Amino acid sequence: MFRSLCCAALVFCFALVSRLPVGAEDVKIVDDGDKAVVTIDGQPFTEYRYQGYAKPILYPVLGPGQKSMTRHYPMQKDVDNEASDHPHHKSIWYTHDEVAGVRFWMENGDGKAGKNVGVQVQSAMEIDGDTIISKNDWKNGDGETVCSDTRRIRFGSVGSDRFIDYAVTWQATSEDLVIGDTKEGTMGIRTNPFLRLKADPKRGNHTAGGHSINSEGVKDRAMWGKRAAWVDYWGEIEGKEVGIAIFDHPSNPRHPTWWHARDYGLIAANPFGVNHFEGKPDGSGDMVVPAGKTLSFRYRFLFHEGDFEKADIQSRYQEFSK
Repeated sequence: MFRSLCCAALVFCFALVSRLPVGAEDVKIVDDGDKAVVTIDGQPFTEYRYQGYAKPILYPVLGPGQKSMTRHYPMQKDVDNEASDHPHHKSIWYTHDEVAGVRFWMENGDGKAGKNVGVQVQSAMEIDGDTIISKNDWKNGDGETVCSDTRRIRFGSVGSDRFIDYAVTWQATSEDLVIGDTKEGTMGIRTNPFLRLKADPKRGNHTAGGHSINSEGVKDRAMWGKRAAWVDYWGEIEGKEVGIAIFDHPSNPRHPTWWHARDYGLIAANPFGVNHFEGKPDGSGDMVVPAGKTLSFRYRFLFHEGDFEKADIQSRYQEFSK
């Protein structure tokens, strides 16, 4: 009896330890002036690239088994099985297409669009243990700052799973800031093409075997525009079943958020696009940040082994929400 109790206690302790995040000492972040390179236990995880793009991005992103979790295009071109659509879908990013009337999501490809198309410029970055703290100015096509944000991006792992906690605080720097009602936003990821729900041979994607579900039990294409606390996409990448869960924190404004989640691998948490998602009058999703005030959001990307049931996504979400 005593031996059984001891064994049970050891199993419980092992399970508990295996679910605890690694400490900051196991996460290393090195800034080389263009990007901050993140490793966990000496293995590459991701890079925060804050120079050379219209917005800061996280790329590449390596999950369980060092599998690439996001699309390479357009950072790398002509990769087998990758579609070359939507070049503004760059791995993992945060932006929105109607900010004080300026379009940031679509990006300015030709440099001639003037004030209505913007760029986000990294203004400062520091490293605090397992966390990147970055401050960004959102600039219109004429170089004028529309607003600013501060991001705290924390990295860690639980067993073979890895996570990114992405917190954004908007600042209305000079006048009231209107974040507009559009589906084109906001906390986004473009998945590895093997996690797509539908193939597109005409655009170069010949193999797609992904599945998806949200916290309300809605699956696959029907998830688009629905509100949910979390979504999960999973499938087989190079012989290993892995997935990507994205969590919307309960403290976020308008939680649970709407999801701009497409069958071709775009997943974006968007609390602003009410007009598109629910067919309400244009402007219903507008959110105003008064001058001098802030607005904050928190998300988690969990890169996990197995499908959503094996990964116990609902329980993992509850842990995150606390």
